[in-house]
Amino acid sequence: MNKSIAHLDLDSFFVSVERLHNKKLLNKPVLIGGSGNRGVVAAASYEARRYGVHSAMPMRLARELCPEAILVKGDHDSYSYHSAIVTDIIRERAPLFEKASVDEFYLDLTGMDRFFGTYKWVTELRNTIVSESKLPISMGLSNTKSVAKIATGEAKPNGQIMIDYGEEKPFMAPLSIRKIPMIGEKTYKNLRYMGFKQILTIQEMPLDAMEQLMGKNGKAIWKKANALDNTPIVPYFEQKSISTEQTFYHDTADMPRLNALLVGMVEKLGYLLRKKQKLTGTIVLKIRYSNFDTHTLQSRITHTSSDPVILEKVQELFAKLYERRMLLRLIGVKLTNLITGHYQIDIFNDSVEQIALYQALDHIKKRYGVKSVRKAIAMRQSLHEFSPFGKK
Repeated sequence: MNKSIAHLDLDSFFVSVERLHNKKLLNKPVLIGGSGNRGVVAAASYEARRYGVHSAMPMRLARELCPEAILVKGDHDSYSYHSAIVTDIIRERAPLFEKASVDEFYLDLTGMDRFFGTYKWVTELRNTIVSESKLPISMGLSNTKSVAKIATGEAKPNGQIMIDYGEEKPFMAPLSIRKIPMIGEKTYKNLRYMGFKQILTIQEMPLDAMEQLMGKNGKAIWKKANALDNTPIVPYFEQKSISTEQTFYHDTADMPRLNALLVGMVEKLGYLLRKKQKLTGTIVLKIRYSNFDTHTLQSRITHTSSDPVILEKVQELFAKLYERRMLLRLIGVKLTNLITGHYQIDIFNDSVEQIALYQALDHIKKRYGVKSVRKAIAMRQSLHEFSPFGKK
């Protein structure tokens, strides 16, 4: 049976949400992100993109390219709220769906043609989303996730395309290789250097030759270019929290060691947030004294996955909670009120340098393990290692 995969992507989502609350932003170039010269563009309206502005660009450069752009700091809580509205609409109607990010969804509609036209059904779903959420959304329908995603890109803004079975390769052939999901800036430059420009060039390349050129990545790219990508839909599951705690073999009140442990906990949880593309909006600190008295304290924050922001709040909570100066038996940190977020760290507040640093550290951890690179202070603590425990 041929697959039917729909891809839905909210158009310039952050900007669209801001325009819902401020009509003065309609039809004007808008930049979402940090306001300082070292800030980063989280999102740009289509009007701003015409000047060469794009997400993850240094804000200073973006404002030079588009000086008349209106700058908005951004509000993750608002974006989470509107994303939940769209998610609920899809959840009520779709048999199986994956929430790839705060504004992007995949739907497996295979077999639905036996009951009604799949394209008609997903068109009605898209119209319902636009009507109820008041947000523009684009859609692509095809037989694989990658082709559907490419089709959505061609349908933007606020449009839809269906690629019939057997038409996938002709549809993709004239498009730029940059359109293939998983091809980033570095891979794109390498492929261009080797003479690849259009997807057709990859389609005509023997698989063995592509593997010799680029290894496993070459094989994956070749499969996507030839509509042979069988990546399954990952059913959506809303994780509520991640946490970690440490019970000490010997009760302690050693403040430097306790602080070092908190740093290590935040470092590990922050990485897990970014790995899962999550942001936290509530931090909970837990301590247990040697007499087994247990106390917790929590604080809401602007949604983030930035280690420095989380650590500052954790240390603040610990200073408030640890009043009795008794020996401690246990300490724990929990991050709750999770939402899906595009950006690996707090792109609304962090500098370009800090974003680059954490992206590099996360890349090392992903490749060599979470313990492969750590802050010096966290390595100083000689207490037994900790690990995240179950979802709440």
